[in-house]
Amino acid sequence: MTSIRSAADSLLQSEDSQWWRSSVIYQIYPRSFADSNGDGMGDLRGITQRLESIAQLSVDAIWLSPFFTSPQKDAGYDVSDYCDVDPLFGTLEDYDAMVAKAHALGLRVIIDLVPNHCSDQHPWFQEALKAAPGSPERDRFIFKDTPATGRPNNWDSVFGGPMWTETRNPDGSAGQSYLHIFDSSQPDFNWHNEEVRAMFRDVLRFWLDRGTDGFRVDVAHGLIKAEGLPDFTPDPSGASMGGTDELAPWWGQDGVHEIYRDWRKVMDEYDGERVLCAEAWVNPLSLMAKWVREDEMHQAFNFPYLSCDFDAQQIRETIDQSLEEFGKVGAPSTWVLSNHDVVRHATRLALTDENPQGEGIGLNTPNLPEAAVGLRRARASSALMLALPGGAYIYQGEELGLPEAVELPDEARQDPTWLRTNGERYGRDGCRVPLPWESGKPAFGFSATGESWLPQPEGWDSYARDAQVDDQSSTLNLYRRLLQLRQDHALGTGTLDWVEGTADDVLAFTNGTVLVVANYAATAQPLPACAQGATELVRSQGEISAEPEMIPGETTLWFQLP
Repeated sequence: MTSIRSAADSLLQSEDSQWWRSSVIYQIYPRSFADSNGDGMGDLRGITQRLESIAQLSVDAIWLSPFFTSPQKDAGYDVSDYCDVDPLFGTLEDYDAMVAKAHALGLRVIIDLVPNHCSDQHPWFQEALKAAPGSPERDRFIFKDTPATGRPNNWDSVFGGPMWTETRNPDGSAGQSYLHIFDSSQPDFNWHNEEVRAMFRDVLRFWLDRGTDGFRVDVAHGLIKAEGLPDFTPDPSGASMGGTDELAPWWGQDGVHEIYRDWRKVMDEYDGERVLCAEAWVNPLSLMAKWVREDEMHQAFNFPYLSCDFDAQQIRETIDQSLEEFGKVGAPSTWVLSNHDVVRHATRLALTDENPQGEGIGLNTPNLPEAAVGLRRARASSALMLALPGGAYIYQGEELGLPEAVELPDEARQDPTWLRTNGERYGRDGCRVPLPWESGKPAFGFSATGESWLPQPEGWDSYARDAQVDDQSSTLNLYRRLLQLRQDHALGTGTLDWVEGTADDVLAFTNGTVLVVANYAATAQPLPACAQGATELVRSQGEISAEPEMIPGETTLWFQLP
């Protein structure tokens, strides 16, 4: 197709050839961001209408979760057409208009790509179901004969239940089974098949030709499965998406790197720095760094950092390991605290019980924390994260201090995890509730009609954006100050140097001429001596202490050094 590019596209994509090394990227979950037509579902026009609010945060780019044509069995991560917009979200023309406005505002646009699997409604899979075993149509997916035991191996789906679904032959008899790491409506592609690889190269070019600046790659550690598909029983205490020291045979196989080297060549065909970011739940960080070697991806989400408790020493160790391992391959580290798959960090950081990734929380979760404690820890953690060198990701609503919506009624939940486990796991709906924009309005301004695909909690008026704009102590204005200072002081391209000799619960470091001090204890702790005489720039919460040589509990301060 003809490249669709505006003057703003060309200007933005010619600037700062390595912008991604220090970028702050704002994640938009389209169905929950803003609804322009009142049907209760966020859409592309809604995003376009609200883009100025994102530009005012001094971020570099937006990343959109999937908006492709989909039956929506898994909120769009089940794609039936990779080169069109689902009518729920609008049209390709709406996408082009959004990109044009984003670029005019100085924002790059990154979109989600889902290469591990598609929808069972994708034309290729429908062809495979009609074709015979061993046919070229079936070879695009992973079909195996169904043994008498019921499934080809013992693998269990991330969403619960077997990772295999049996098909039926035209005569009604039992047929082959197909593999799906996630829901049965999401068959995995066979990435050893050249047709699959060629199709995705075409998908990359389709969106790059429309001015798209990059791709966040969903399940980037999947795609290739271990040869022979051997039985494997994971540690039941581990996270279902990976991230444990024991590598499941469907995660992190070496063959994925050949795929991303091929994709990098496609990206490099285009002007400017078009980027690839990996969602790769692998451990340790030295393994994750393989995704961002010079000829592969540009960034990888730092899940070990996201998974840290509110604990000073654990966080320091993870920061050190991240900078070391990513630095070895010449890549920046990224930092992230929340996304569409995890409990929001304004709640998660105050949890005292185990919270495996993807399982979620609800009213029956034991020891639910006080909102004030969670928000205080979230603000302190965000203030530390945004001072670190490298790239950072912000999930929509965290700049408002949104907590996890734990009070969702059972009948309203839509996550496949909730449905496939018969309510044993809450899933991810609690972090996906539509945003509050305007206090006192229907659906808090998300939708003019008051419709909302997930119900919003009562009492969210205080979190609404318009209620925070003029409150200088609000979480929104804290983020604005932090992000502007990060930009002004070039912290993303800076160097971290630890200040030694602090209390065990205190982390202190310099990045250029900015001193950052974070107190993870509940009580006040002494400030390091180098803070004496420095000018305070911002604090995560609280009034200036009557004890100027102390830092309040669960607080982060930034200082300008002389």
